[in-house]
Amino acid sequence: MFVAPINTDLLLQEATSQSLYVKLLAQINKDFNLANEAIDFPASTSPMELKIQLHEKIYRLLQYKFAEYLNLLYIIDVAEEEVKKLDGSDLVALSEQVCYLVLKREWQKVWFKNNY
Repeated sequence: MFVAPINTDLLLQEATSQSLYVKLLAQINKDFNLANEAIDFPASTSPMELKIQLHEKIYRLLQYKFAEYLNLLYIIDVAEEEVKKLDGSDLVALSEQVCYLVLKREWQKVWFKNNY
């Protein structure tokens, strides 16, 4: 049964420990490219680099390309209820929380493909 880790660091640690980190990177690349937000994380990208770069990308989308940000969330299939629960008063904190939601959904896809 899938149980999502409670934060980004634990999620990336779990993906690495299950040897699925490269597949997670591939899934992120695939979905961002489907949303026409070109991103290319090579397999050599460390979990810390991924966390930082993904946070920056989401921050820029929130700040400058809101329609594309919404399209990305739709393509990735992030739960709308979860996004609505977030506090949007601090853009940096919001982008960090959205980064976690994106990673959580991408990890869920990778985990299910691997286990079923």
